[in-house]
Amino acid sequence: MSNIIRVVLADDHVFVRDGIKSLLENVANIEVVGEAIDGADALEVVAANKPDLLIVDIRMPNLTGIEVVEKLRNDNNDVKIIMLSMHESEEYVLKSIKAGADGYLLKGSSKEEFLKALYTVAAGGKYFSGDISSILIGQLTSSSVSLEPKQNLAGEMMITKREKEILTLLLSGKGNKEIAEALEISKRTAEVHRFNLMKKLKVKNLMELSNKAAEYSLL
Repeated sequence: MSNIIRVVLADDHVFVRDGIKSLLENVANIEVVGEAIDGADALEVVAANKPDLLIVDIRMPNLTGIEVVEKLRNDNNDVKIIMLSMHESEEYVLKSIKAGADGYLLKGSSKEEFLKALYTVAAGGKYFSGDISSILIGQLTSSSVSLEPKQNLAGEMMITKREKEILTLLLSGKGNKEIAEALEISKRTAEVHRFNLMKKLKVKNLMELSNKAAEYSLL
C-alpha cells in the first residue's frame, strides 16, 4: 500500500457521500477514488478502482452492504472494508463481522473516531465503535450466538484456563484489583497474568483484546 489511502464510498444517499468527502477533503493522505450508489454499483466501482479501503452502507438497494462484503470475500478480494450504519443491533454487527468486514462504524461517529477507524483498518487492524464493542463483549459470554473462528488456534494462541478467566473479567470491565479479588489472587499476580495474556495475543489495549477475542472465538 502506498502512503495514500485510496477509498471508495458506497451509500445510496448522496448527502452521506458528500458529507464523508467533505470530512476527508483536507486529509492529505486519504483520497476518495470512487463512489457507488448501491450494492451492485459498489462491486463494479471496487473492481474498476482497486481501492485500499471500501466504506459501505449496510442498507442499500441492489445488494446490501453485508452482501457486498460476502461477494468480495468470496472472490478473494482483500480490500479493507468498514461497514457504515445507523444501526447498532447485534444482528447487523455480528452478520457484518461474519461476512468479513474489518470494521463497523456508526454514522453518528465523530470526525476523530472516523479517521481513527480509517487509519486502523487501512493498516490491517480491526475497528468497532465503542458502543459496538460492548455488543461483542456480551456475545463472548453468551452461548446463543457464536462467531466461527477463522483458524485453529492450537499451538499458536492457546490460552490457559486461568487466562480465559482473566480475559472474561477484563472484557466485563474489571480492573486488576477487582480481578485479584474475584480470583482470590494478589494484585501483582493479576497484573502478571494480564500482561502475559496481552503479550500472547499480541494486543496493546482492551479494544484490540476485544477484537482479537471476538475474531478467534477465544471464549
